[in-house]
Amino acid sequence: MNEMDREPTGQPETIAKKDVLVRGTAWGGKIRVFAVRATALVDEMRRRHDTYPTATAALGRTATAGAMMGAMLKGEEKLTIQVKGDGPIGQIVVDANAKGEVRGYADHPQVHLAGNPQGKLDVAGAVGRSGHIHIIKDLGLKEPYRGSVPIISGELAEDFTYYFSSSEQTPSAVGLGVLVDTDGSVLQAGGFIVQLMPGMSDADITRLEQALAVMPPVTALLDQGETPEGILGFAVGDDLTIHDEMPVVFKCKCTRERVEQTLISMGESELKQLIEEEGTAQVECHFCNETYIFDRPHLESLLDQAKPKPIQ
Repeated sequence: MNEMDREPTGQPETIAKKDVLVRGTAWGGKIRVFAVRATALVDEMRRRHDTYPTATAALGRTATAGAMMGAMLKGEEKLTIQVKGDGPIGQIVVDANAKGEVRGYADHPQVHLAGNPQGKLDVAGAVGRSGHIHIIKDLGLKEPYRGSVPIISGELAEDFTYYFSSSEQTPSAVGLGVLVDTDGSVLQAGGFIVQLMPGMSDADITRLEQALAVMPPVTALLDQGETPEGILGFAVGDDLTIHDEMPVVFKCKCTRERVEQTLISMGESELKQLIEEEGTAQVECHFCNETYIFDRPHLESLLDQAKPKPIQ
């Protein structure tokens, strides 16, 4: 379930609500549920990467899915989503962890297409309808878990639904939405994941399908002031237990110190060549678009650290 309208609400400004993610169960534990309001997160990505509306929607949907998938992890576990379609946006990459921290980028953020036949932003046209979605999970083991599924629509919610069913053998319903204003800013962003646990009867499945079929779009519910918990109520009714909630934020791991270590790891000869040919270095983080500039004296200091140390 995807939805996005590109139109202003026309309503007076209200105090922005903080991004929050909830997770819980429903129907006596037969269903596992997640829902998130990710408006500030997606707008922060838009601001950092100067994404155009269609790219904002594509990156925002992926980041929203990433936030909820991160909430399925524990402790220091983390995951990376790679959406590699044949559309003009190129690759979309999102990192998320169990703490609600998310970051991401698109290869070509200045992509905007004419609306699709439904009058919505053409996310599938930007992403492409051929390619793959790769999920890499760092679970603290020797080797990361890797799952991969073909892109089946490019609208992303359907693609993540297919991923859960095909790669993780967990029948799921995924809803994602990003509402973009006429000035390009993000009015609303959010989503939900409903997962069926073993023991669901055919009658239960039919009941859930019927509820999802008439459920309003996520962004419409958020625009009306619904909370993530309230959104889940439209999907599963009153028999819902929220086990916990956590804030969702944009957070990048890059620091000046990390970049320094990367430059040092280039080795003495490459650093020497960089100093001789360029005199300065400018390193840009793909995920947050921060730029780190190093002048010649700083590079020479790093060169000293890169030189092999004599054996004592």
